[in-house]
Amino acid sequence: MALDGILLSKIIPEIAASLPLRIQKIWDISSTEILFQVHGNAGKQQMLISCHSVYNRFLFTDKNYPTPDEPGNFVMVLRKYIEGGFIESISQADLDRWCVMTIRRRNAIGDIEYFKVYVELMGKYANIILVNAQGKILDALKRIPPFENSRRTVFPGAVFEPTPPQNKKNPFEDTMIDPSQSLTKQFAGFSPFLSSEVEYRMAHGESFADIMKEIKESKRLYAAEGSQEPVFHCIELKSKGRCRSWPLFEGFDVLYYHREEKERIRTISGDIYRFVKRELKHQQTKLPRLLAEMDEAKDCDQWRVYGELLYAYNITDTKGTDCITLKSFEDESDVVIPLDPKLDGKGNARKAFNRYNKLKKGQVYLAEQIEITQNEINYFTGLLEQLEQADFDTASEIHNELVSLGYLKETRKSKKNKKKKKEQSVNVRSLTLPQGTQISFGRNNLQNDALTWHMARKNEIWLHAKDYHGAHVVIHDENPDEDTLRTAANIAAYYSAGRMSSSVPVIWCPVRNLKKIPGAKPGMVQLGSYRMIYIDPDADQIHSLELE
Repeated sequence: MALDGILLSKIIPEIAASLPLRIQKIWDISSTEILFQVHGNAGKQQMLISCHSVYNRFLFTDKNYPTPDEPGNFVMVLRKYIEGGFIESISQADLDRWCVMTIRRRNAIGDIEYFKVYVELMGKYANIILVNAQGKILDALKRIPPFENSRRTVFPGAVFEPTPPQNKKNPFEDTMIDPSQSLTKQFAGFSPFLSSEVEYRMAHGESFADIMKEIKESKRLYAAEGSQEPVFHCIELKSKGRCRSWPLFEGFDVLYYHREEKERIRTISGDIYRFVKRELKHQQTKLPRLLAEMDEAKDCDQWRVYGELLYAYNITDTKGTDCITLKSFEDESDVVIPLDPKLDGKGNARKAFNRYNKLKKGQVYLAEQIEITQNEINYFTGLLEQLEQADFDTASEIHNELVSLGYLKETRKSKKNKKKKKEQSVNVRSLTLPQGTQISFGRNNLQNDALTWHMARKNEIWLHAKDYHGAHVVIHDENPDEDTLRTAANIAAYYSAGRMSSSVPVIWCPVRNLKKIPGAKPGMVQLGSYRMIYIDPDADQIHSLELE
C-alpha cells in the first residue's frame, strides 16, 4: 500500500522539526531506497527515502541498513552536489504526494550554492530528482527520457517541471461534502483506501469534521491485523476490525523493513543470485546430456558385436557403403552394421572395437560426472532456497562460502578489508524459551557447519527437515520436553524449503549420531540412528520468538 497525500502531510512536519540537518553521508541501500546520514539538534539520524512502487515512504529510521561497497551513479551525483550541505527547509505541495527539500552547500571555492531535492511518492512513478538553482535537472533516481514520456521529461539537463496541482479542496480547511462525488475526487490528499475508511465511519454516525480533526491530531500509525499486505493510516481503521498501532516512523519500519530486505540483498549482493541461478541452470542443462551419453555407453556391447561380425565374415570391400547386413551368430537374425564409407572392412572393424572400448571406459567417467552434476544441482538448489530466506549477513556469508570454494573470485576491496580487520564469525541465531532452554539455528551452510561441528555438544539434540534443504537446529539440552522439541522442529521446518507445506517430517537425534562426510560441501552431514516428528510450520510462532 502506497502513501497518500494526507499521510505524507503527517510525515513532513516531523522531519521539518529537526531542521536544519547537515548531510554527512549518502548511500543507495537498494535500487529504490536512498539513505541519508544527517546531523542536527537531535544528533545523528538516518533519513530514508524509498521510491518502491508499493512501499514508498519518507522517514527517520533507527534500523540498521547494509550499505554497498560501491555506490550507484545517482548516489555519486548526490554526493558530488549535496553531501556536506544543510537541509534548510522541506515543504509539501498542498496535499499532493510530493515534497521538496532545499539544500545549501558551499562549493570548492567557498561560494554558497542552493539545490533542491524533489521527493515524489506517487506509487510506480515514485522518484527522487536533484535540481540546481537554475531549475535544471542534474540527475534522478529513475530517469524518464523524452521518447518514453513526451509530457514530462526527467533527464539530466532537462528543465524540471513540477507535477501539476490537483485543484481539489483542502479537507482540513473545507469540510463541505458533495454527496454526488467520491471523497477522492473532491478532496486533495485522499486515497481510495482513506476515502472508504472515512465513508465507513460517516455511515456509522461520525462527522467528516471530527474525522479530519482526529487525522490532524494523530501522531501514530495504525495497521489492520491479519492482512497479508499492510493496510494502514494515521487513524484507527474501524472498517478493518482489530488494529495495531505504533509511533509514526516506527510503524513504517515494522511494516516494511523486512518486506524490502530481499530487494536490498539483491542490490548489494546481486552477483550471488545471478551466479547461483546461472550455475544451477547450467548443471540442470548438463545432466540430461550426461544421462543420454550414459545410455549410449551402456549399449557399447553392440559395437563389439559389429567388430566381431566384420572380422568373422572377413568383410573387406566396404568403401562407398553406409551399412551392411550380416547374420547373427546367436539366433541367425539380421544385424545391420553402420559403416564408414571411407574405410574398408578391417578399418570399420577396428573402428567398431575402438568405439566399444571408448564407450566402456566412458561409463566410469560418465558415472562420476553424473554424480558430481547431481551434487552440484543439489548444492545450488539449497543455496537458492537459503537466499530466498536470507538476511544481509546470511547472504554475505553465502558469498564468502562461494569464494572459499572457488566458485567466485575475491574482490580487491574484500582482500583489503581482510587485512584491516579479522574475519568475523558466522551469525548463528539463538533464542531462549520461557523455561530457559536455548535453541540455536543456522540459515546457511557456513552457519549450519559452525553450529553442528563447533558449537553443539555431543549430547545435545540436533534437528533438520527431512528431504528438504534447510536450517540445522540444536536444542542446548540433553532431554528437552515435548514443547521445546516441537518449537525447535517448527524452526527447522519453517527455515527449510518445506515452509509452505504441512506435516513436514523433521529428523531429530543427539549430535553424536552425526558424522562429517569427507570432502563434502559445507552443511552436509551423515546420519546414524534418528527419530522423526511431523510439524506444520507456524510463522506466527516464529515471529513471536525473541531472537538474541
